[in-house]
Formats: sequence, C-alpha cells, structure tokens
Amino acid sequence: MRDYNYVEKWHKLLTPQIVKKLVLINEYKGKCGIIIESYKYELNELIEIAKIQSIEASNRMESILVAKDRLKNLVHAKTMPRNSEECEIVGYRDVLNIIHENYDYIPININYLLQLHRDLYKFIGSIDGGVFKTSDNIISDTNENGNESVIFRPVSALETYSSIDALCNAFHEAKEEVDPLLLDIMFILDFICIHPFNDGNARISRLITLLLLHQSGFIVGKYISIEKIIEESKENYYKAIDNSYIKWHENKNDYKPFINYMLDVLINAYKEFEYKVNLLTNPHFSKTDRIREIIKNHIGTITKSELMEMNPYISDTTIQRALADLLKNGKIKKIGGGRYTKYVWKVKD
Repeated sequence: MRDYNYVEKWHKLLTPQIVKKLVLINEYKGKCGIIIESYKYELNELIEIAKIQSIEASNRMESILVAKDRLKNLVHAKTMPRNSEECEIVGYRDVLNIIHENYDYIPININYLLQLHRDLYKFIGSIDGGVFKTSDNIISDTNENGNESVIFRPVSALETYSSIDALCNAFHEAKEEVDPLLLDIMFILDFICIHPFNDGNARISRLITLLLLHQSGFIVGKYISIEKIIEESKENYYKAIDNSYIKWHENKNDYKPFINYMLDVLINAYKEFEYKVNLLTNPHFSKTDRIREIIKNHIGTITKSELMEMNPYISDTTIQRALADLLKNGKIKKIGGGRYTKYVWKVKD
C-alpha cells in the first residue's frame, strides 16, 4: 500500500534550488495580492482571457479541438454544444468557473473530487462522470510507428477508493506542518499516479491543481492561464511526471522533478501577470501602445488573430490601425499575405 505521509517526506525536498524558487514565488504572491486589491476592475479583462486560454489549452493537450469562434461562444455560454468535443469544453468551463468562484468552499475529499469529475462530464451521457474507474488502466505512450508502450501502471480499480481516501487524509494531516505549495504539488503528483477515473484524469488533475493553488493563496491562475503555460512546455511537463513516478509503488519516488517543473510554471505565471498588469494599468499606454509593446516583446512572429485573442477588449479596427502605423513607421515587418499574414518586430543590427 502506498504511504502518503507528507509530513515525513517534505523536508527531503528542501534543496537550495527549490527553496530559492519558493522564496521568489512567495514574494510574487505578496505583490500579486496588492495589485489585485488595487486594480480589481481592470483585471477582469485578464480573467476572461485566461479563462478562454485555460479551457482551450487543457483540452487541446488531450486532442479535444474546437474552432476558436465556437470556443469563445461556448465559454461565454452564447451557444449550446453540438458534439462530444464541445460537450467536454463546456464541462471544463463549468468546473473552472466553480473553482474560480467557490474555491474556499470546496473541501478536498472523495465526495467533492467526484462531484468535480461529474460536472466535467455532465454534458456527455456516454461517460460515467463522478465514478471511480471500474477497470484497471495504464499510462502509455505511442511512438511514431504507432506502437504503444506502458509507462506506468496506476493503482488498481479495486484500490482506487481507499487510495484517494488515504491521499486526502494525508493531505489534511500535513496542512499545519508542510509548506502549502510543496504539499499541493505532491498531492497532484500522487493523484496523477492513482489515475482514479476511466477518463479525464489529466484534465481533472489540472483543474484540481488550480483549486489547490487558489486555496493556498496562489491566485495567479485566475488571471494567467496555468494550463497554457503547461501546454507550451508539455514535453517538460510529461518528462517531469515520468521522472517523479519512478518507483512510486515502492514509496521510493522522487517528487523533485515535478516540483521543480511546477514551481517554474508558477514563476512564469507571476512574471506574465506583472507584465500584463503593467500594459493594462500604465496611464501612459494607449491601446495602440499596448499592441506595440506586445509585438515588441513577443518572441517570433504574431498574427492579427492572436493579437485579437490577447486583447478581446480592443476592437479589430484599432488593432488594424496600430499594425498599419507600425508598418508605416518601420517598427514591424509584415510576412506573408491574406489570412496567413504575420508580423514581427524589427530588430536593429
């Protein structure tokens, strides 16, 4: 039986590298709280952008794809889902909204974890949402030739209920003694290793990650999409998980690879938060200035549609005018034409 005693395990994780990251994140946390109190109204724009990005990124990682115009309408509840992919999108939307609005009132126990999974699949009748797996599952990988190999064998279906119960109990027993951020990340790694459901384990694990971070006061995931950052570095994400569940069943696994990865994700989220808040609240920045700064600080090319997605409250006309002015003044370079047009900031030799 797996031992989830976090009180005994967490001290081994306090390497100089991890401690340095924890100190930095807690500094960001303090500054973030002050900013949120000062700019509540202005930050609503970031919330809406992050919501769309989170839903799109987390589902895209599981090959659940929806056209962008449909995605926006589904996220804003302006239309009903037409197929199974869209049903999964709106299920994720609803659970994400529940977490953002009610995180302080969602206990970490079996009943509430099952309810979150139930709501994730409430629009799909063919999948048993809110029910633990009924048969053993595996975590596998498929190579370029289509051959599947087993990476990890989670706990059996028979042991799932008792494993999740033990996991939740250990989490609560450690709350008063273990660093909250380390505890949250260890919990998520163990949850992934248990793999408690027939379907949706990856998506629900990322939603629970947000829930735990919110409850621990690391609220940045409401304004910056944690899921998008994970998707953009998904090779490192999967590698970190793979490295952290080696010898998991023998209670000899190393949490540090996954912890280091997730701490880096949070640091990147806080950096992006500060950058975007500055764009939104700087009194010297017009909407045109915001477009200029985004392109200037963007690595590689960017399209008009990407600019519109990043700035839903800036009109198409304003963005087009900003691009025309930047081109006229020689600040950016236009690549391609028509719907494939891209722009890049001109770097001086």
